[in-house]
Amino acid sequence: MLKRAGILLGYLLVVGLAVAAPPSREPANLDRLKAEIVTYVESGGYDADVAAVAAEAKSWIEARAKQGGQGLTVVFDLDETLLSNWPHMKAMSFAYLPDAWEAWVKSAQAPAIEPVREVYRAARKLGLDVVFLTGRRERDRPGTEKNLQAIGCGDYTALLCKPDAAKETAEKFKTEARAKLEADGRTVIANLGDQASDLAGGHAEKAFKLPCPFYLTN
Repeated sequence: MLKRAGILLGYLLVVGLAVAAPPSREPANLDRLKAEIVTYVESGGYDADVAAVAAEAKSWIEARAKQGGQGLTVVFDLDETLLSNWPHMKAMSFAYLPDAWEAWVKSAQAPAIEPVREVYRAARKLGLDVVFLTGRRERDRPGTEKNLQAIGCGDYTALLCKPDAAKETAEKFKTEARAKLEADGRTVIANLGDQASDLAGGHAEKAFKLPCPFYLTN
């Protein structure tokens, strides 16, 4: 009887410890997450996902342009939409350092995201206006304009940058900018961006969200 009671007590202690132990709240290891992102990009998975969205946008733009209308405009975000910062992000191990970022922008070396550049080319071939709407600051304009010229995307209607002193979120800035385009008589038939904040607030007939596992902007 004592032996059986001892076994039962031991069992209850083990069960009690198991129940009392809190569940692990440890998130995935950061280095492993970074490695997953590198694999996603370098395996071609990222390119394939971007290409799928870009193809949908291009098909819509071509079909919509045939319907005609006044002031037909396509709005593009820049970073991780038309311009890839992958060389900079990988070199920095995904860290953001303002001085390093400013130097990268000034270098004007961001390569084009090719499927999105094809959307840009299709829009211009159809005679549609193109507006670049970016969270980059006005101080970044010279490097940005140089970069757009370098990738063959220098034929655009407007490059709208965030004012240097502005404190509003990217979402607010971009929503208000698209509303102004609409108020000025433009019909934004498509809006392409990689962040939810790029597409918030409407003011476009269709929005196209590109993948971006690298960072979030509000």
